[in-house]
Amino acid sequence: MDRAAIILAAGAGTRMKSAMPKVLHQVAGSPILGHVIGALKGAGVGRIVVVTAPDAHSVRAYAHAQGCESVVQDKQLGTGHAVMAAAPSLKQFKGEVVVAYGDMPLLTAKAFAAAFAARPSGGLAIVAFRATDPGHYGRVLLDKKGMVDRIVEFKDASAKERKTDLCNAGLMVAEAKKFFAWGARLDNRNAQKEFYLTDVPALAKKDRARAAVALVKESEALGVNSRKELSEAERHMQDRLREKALASGVTMTAPETVFLSHDTVLAADVEIEPFVVFGPGVAVEKGARIRSHSHLEGARVAAGAIIGPFARLRPGTVIGEGTHIGNFVEVKNSAIAKGVKANHLTYLGDADVGANANIGAGTITCNYDGFGKYRTEIGAGAFIGSDTALVAPVKVGAGAITGAGSVITKDVAPDALAVARGAQVEKPGWAKRFRDIKRKKKDKK
Repeated sequence: MDRAAIILAAGAGTRMKSAMPKVLHQVAGSPILGHVIGALKGAGVGRIVVVTAPDAHSVRAYAHAQGCESVVQDKQLGTGHAVMAAAPSLKQFKGEVVVAYGDMPLLTAKAFAAAFAARPSGGLAIVAFRATDPGHYGRVLLDKKGMVDRIVEFKDASAKERKTDLCNAGLMVAEAKKFFAWGARLDNRNAQKEFYLTDVPALAKKDRARAAVALVKESEALGVNSRKELSEAERHMQDRLREKALASGVTMTAPETVFLSHDTVLAADVEIEPFVVFGPGVAVEKGARIRSHSHLEGARVAAGAIIGPFARLRPGTVIGEGTHIGNFVEVKNSAIAKGVKANHLTYLGDADVGANANIGAGTITCNYDGFGKYRTEIGAGAFIGSDTALVAPVKVGAGAITGAGSVITKDVAPDALAVARGAQVEKPGWAKRFRDIKRKKKDKK
């Protein structure tokens, strides 16, 4: 059966105290909404409708960029009202529909798949969790057969009902036609005067349709409504990503200090030292070593390479096999071939560096003139002397050498030596005379 999803993302998110919509705040380098969309797609959902607030232009733009549709909830009249805002878009849909929340980044494809699998024929399924501290969560009340009797919001629950620890995670699965029929029967006779999605199981029960429960871990059901909860979601996500990396054969001596992105790809036998940060778009091949206090984003690192310590790889960087990028070296939008050594204090931006070249300390590719970016080409086996400034666009041929302290503004032929610095002038005794003059002036004061 075909699967569709409605993601509720119209909440104001006032507790975030942010000009950015809540669902676009990031966890592990991806917007919260992106995690939800990714999990739904992983569960085989082919069509996704995101419900947004009227002024949430950026949320709709992001949803469309992810291949989703969007609709506007014109007034904040509750979750049931929000779901029904999506009904016209799915009017002709014949399959199953799942309702999800755009602020729950920790729900996995497995959790959504479990909800679909739990739905009894002709009925619905909800996702729930056992809470250590149920607090203000909505409670799930079961009948004698273990099916859902009803869901009650905390504000509407009795003292006895509040004692249950089975809490509503918000997800709900049903056949589209039946689901929207139940949604159309919702009313707002409750403490909040809102249309509650949680009233749907009770309506289904009146139609003798069963409602089953799919259980998830409490951490998976975490919704992000504040900066504190955002940090908690990040912590849980990082633990999940680290555990996956360790299980796949990655060595991390202090995993709690390593921060991964949602899309970080680490091959077996990669070694990561403490205090390393991976931004989005990083792939590291087998046997590479990422040393302490390095930051990588949008970069590919080949097998056996060594990065850091204190190195920065920026987007567009490709590091070759066995290459060394050392301490306080920054590489941006550059292709660094096999066996290159750039061990310290260097900036390589918009550069192509040939195999086995040696980049001396203090080398800079001067790639920007205030208006445009220009490339530097360094041939295989070239030796760039310390403190060389390469003013792009410029080429240094294979096997060529640049003298330390040179400013290279013209192409250098293969196997040539290029020296571009002022001639050294020596004045005998000048330093001593200078000090004597300065001392006399100081003594007179």
